[in-house]
Order: sequence, then C-alpha cells, then structure tokens
Amino acid sequence: MPTHMETVLKAAAFAAEKHRTQRRKDIDTPFINHPIQLAYILVQADIEDPVVLAAALLHDTIEDTQTTHDEIEIVFGHEIANIVAECSDDKSLTKLERKQAQIDHAAGISHKAKLVKLADKIANVSDINVPSGPSGERSAAGR
Repeated sequence: MPTHMETVLKAAAFAAEKHRTQRRKDIDTPFINHPIQLAYILVQADIEDPVVLAAALLHDTIEDTQTTHDEIEIVFGHEIANIVAECSDDKSLTKLERKQAQIDHAAGISHKAKLVKLADKIANVSDINVPSGPSGERSAAGR
C-alpha cells in the first residue's frame, strides 16, 4: 500500500506528464503550476488528506487532457477518480452552460470535491492581475 506522500507525489508526476505541453493563459506559466498551487492552498488550510491533495493535483486532467476517469481509477483508485470527475466540467457545453452546471451541482458534490473546487476558485481569483494603468481593465493570467 502506498504511503500518503507517495500518493501525492505520484499524482504530481502524473499531472505534470499529462499537462506537459500546456501553458496558462499568460503563456509564460506552465500549466502544472496551477494544480500545484491548489495543493499548496489546501495544505496551508491544514488539509493533509492525501486523497484530497492528489485529487487537487489531478483536478484538470479529465477536463483538459486526453485522460479518462477509468485511467485515473486504475492508477489512483475509485475515490480519487470520483473526486476528479466531480471537479471536471463537461467541455461539450458552452462556457456559460459549464458555469451554470457548476452552480447547479455545487451543493451535491462530496465534501472532498468541495475542498478541491474551493481551492481552484481561490487559485483562479489570485491569478487575476489588476493593471495599474488608466483603463482599469483586469486581465486574467489563469483560466
């Protein structure tokens, strides 16, 4: 049986491989920084559950790569795969439909998925850069 640290590091390595060619919207930032930021936000909030931390690291793999739920389940088990699935948007929907689906399903997802989703929202908000210029327009470095 893998140790807690092994599970988390295995998830980090898996996510890094799956996201290896992706960048954040600011183009300079490797995408993997985002899932690592989620795990860090959770640890700072005293969340040490390796299942939650692994799911945070993997949260965008189904949504943004060719990774399937079944693949995550084979590698990481049922619980982690289901949390990742709960955190994944259906990319066949429009952006507006995806946002509405997130709202509609938020109350019904597991506690562990809620922790990951909350960390994702915090990370995305912290990626918003407010320029000091006169236009007052905000630019998002995140998704």
